[in-house]
Amino acid sequence: MKSIKKMITGAALMSLSIGAGASALPEQTEALIEDLMTEHSVPGLALAIIEDGGVRVRKTFGYAKVEETQELDEDTVMYAASLTKLVFAVYVLQLVDEGVLDLDRPISEYLSKPLPEYTGESVLEDYSDLQGDPRWEKLTLRMLLSHTTGLPNYRFFTQEGEFDRDGKLQFYFEPDERYGYSGEGYYIAQRVVEEATGFDTAAELSARFFTPLGMTRTSLIWRNDFKPNFAHGYNVEGDNLRHNMQSNVRAAGSMDTTLHDLSSWVAALTGGKLLSRNVFTQLTGAGFPIASRHQFPTLDPAPYAANRDINLSAGVGTVNWVGPQGRAFVKGGHNEKTDNLIVCLIEKAHCVLLMSNTAKGDLIFPQIVEAVLGSTGLPWTWEYTSLAGAE
Repeated sequence: MKSIKKMITGAALMSLSIGAGASALPEQTEALIEDLMTEHSVPGLALAIIEDGGVRVRKTFGYAKVEETQELDEDTVMYAASLTKLVFAVYVLQLVDEGVLDLDRPISEYLSKPLPEYTGESVLEDYSDLQGDPRWEKLTLRMLLSHTTGLPNYRFFTQEGEFDRDGKLQFYFEPDERYGYSGEGYYIAQRVVEEATGFDTAAELSARFFTPLGMTRTSLIWRNDFKPNFAHGYNVEGDNLRHNMQSNVRAAGSMDTTLHDLSSWVAALTGGKLLSRNVFTQLTGAGFPIASRHQFPTLDPAPYAANRDINLSAGVGTVNWVGPQGRAFVKGGHNEKTDNLIVCLIEKAHCVLLMSNTAKGDLIFPQIVEAVLGSTGLPWTWEYTSLAGAE
């Protein structure tokens, strides 16, 4: 991977797809992206700009597979990571809109037995650790989808952020006490929704979103027809960590998708095609106040008074704030080999979607987002703890 700086220059750096009614990316922004990718040895990047419910720009840079010099394009299957959470949250909000679910009803009223009595094939489907702790009874779908459960991101992580293979699921603070990002909450939410409705999550997302929007290369589990064109993931050292071919449907983060497909979904969401105006405010309106200095580690209790100045808060599936261009929201999807981000200026219906097959979003995303959207006021040091040194 040492030669990547040379490999991502020249004509192979960029492939472009612009749909009907779309416009080109300004040359200055394009040059910025090329420079940032070269400087930081970023293998691949996919970008879409959405305005007024339409995709205005789709553009891809670099490689899906560096070793094979396979270029990234708008139909390359990439791992969505936690952007899956936003898609699932919108699905739940549709059920709320239909009167099927209530965000503030205790989940105990939807389950056929106490949560601690549920076990499954995967350790992440086993809630017996909560036996004897009545705090689970306080949980609601709003808490689960807004990360105010009191649970860790995953049970394998300690309060200090260390990995413990034998970690037990437990509450670290009271439900609805404060924000703390939790994939465990989305695992529970998926179980609650499936039991309450009898609906299969993968089938519903396909019927409600993927099929109607022409998202033919999007799925919550791996499909063999993705093989000719999918992206490998690279860590910050440039090592190829391959692509996780998910075999289980996980609302917390199992979705594979493409720039074409996901940008179409974001356009439908912000264009008012997926949610009524009333329910859309549950996603983007002022939600639960976020006091933490950083999003990760999730259990760090250190407060940050500056969050109040921008009304940083947790919506259902999003994080919201008020910036120089009005209310905005962000949703990220990160792991050791993936970095994705959706940033939307709500009042202007102007969004940027970024997807990369490396964990280097902190090095390039802030500059790209500000170049595309202008000054947003997004609290970058909260989104990316690695940027704390810039404070």
